[in-house]
Amino acid sequence: MTIAQQIAAIARDARKASHLISRLSSTVKNDLLTAMADALVAATEILMAENRKDLEAGEEKGLPAPLLDRLMLDEKRIAAMADGLRQVALLPDPVGEVTKMWKRPNELMVGKMRIPLGVIGIIFESRPNVTADAAALCLKAGNGVILRGGSEAFHSNMAIAAILRGEMRRAGVPEAALAVIPFIEREGVLEMLKQDECIDLIIPRGGESLIRFVVEHSRIPVIKHYKGVCHLFVDAAADFDMAERIIVNAKTQRPGVCNALETLLIHKDVAESFIPRIAATLSAMQVELRGDDSFRQFAPIAATATEEDWYAEYLDLILACRVVDGLDEAIDHINQYGSLHTEVIITANYHNAQRFIREVNSSCVVVNASTRFADGNQLGLGAEIGISTTKLHSFGPMGLEDLTTTKFIVYGDGQIRE
Repeated sequence: MTIAQQIAAIARDARKASHLISRLSSTVKNDLLTAMADALVAATEILMAENRKDLEAGEEKGLPAPLLDRLMLDEKRIAAMADGLRQVALLPDPVGEVTKMWKRPNELMVGKMRIPLGVIGIIFESRPNVTADAAALCLKAGNGVILRGGSEAFHSNMAIAAILRGEMRRAGVPEAALAVIPFIEREGVLEMLKQDECIDLIIPRGGESLIRFVVEHSRIPVIKHYKGVCHLFVDAAADFDMAERIIVNAKTQRPGVCNALETLLIHKDVAESFIPRIAATLSAMQVELRGDDSFRQFAPIAATATEEDWYAEYLDLILACRVVDGLDEAIDHINQYGSLHTEVIITANYHNAQRFIREVNSSCVVVNASTRFADGNQLGLGAEIGISTTKLHSFGPMGLEDLTTTKFIVYGDGQIRE
């Protein structure tokens, strides 16, 4: 069979299996997820050995440090994957939930019920934990899932999937509901994107070039997230100790992820007092600063920022910095240059905080906390399937409910339309 034929067969089998998955009880799904979590932990040594193959190949190819960090599995990350599955098992099952009911004048009762989307295709790079996260969320929401990971994580992804599918087999659940594309050739992605009769939604997770490639070639609706240009605005009413702690965390904890801070905006009234302090702190942590003229007036160590810096997702220890006249200019800057990901205001002014929340047009807006909380797990969704910066059909970190849709249900007592 050709790659095209094999992909088509995988998609058909996943579609057939999804009908069975959609009818599983909450108890069966939760027990399966718990067994999957235990199996991952039990196979820690196997998973780390397979992951080492990917890491060694990545080092030989010269992958940058942030990508190698995303790729790496250790005992802590494997345990976190397992905990993610257990958390999803504990979440309420959205399938079958009636979200609202209303009565019509003719006594018809009309409602909306949550149902699975069907088959979800996930195309992702680097992070092998996506295999477990996506499987857990899709299965709990009653969907089949087809995974296509990047070549750099091939051994890790196949090992994780084999463990999860083994537990499905033991539970009598069709393994085809969790499929992994076993090819690293790009043709596999292209053929997957043609399966519009079997796959209902594509979710790409990775760099901007991957996502634009998927959008350009897909016949299937795509949830997009091009990049994370996350901003933090230090208001005139900010607590400096809080601001410094949050900025350091948002920029340096894991600079290679999409919810890391990329642009710092500072109110002009606190520029003289706060900029030297934060510039010294960040510079000591090896963060390269790129500022406008007003910022550089108080932090000469900073390089001159260009127009391109305001659009940049560095994924590195680099931070664009700008002084703004106030809240209005901060909001205007974010709405012009942002990527609809995550924005933060540091302020003790309730009115300014509420205006920032209402007027900033991003999927996650935060008051007095780090951008790093823009994550499904951190926000209480369990393991996330991804972050959407498109407003249809989901916006922001995507959890269980975002992998369902609703159908109308109607209860009558013999009514006919006149």
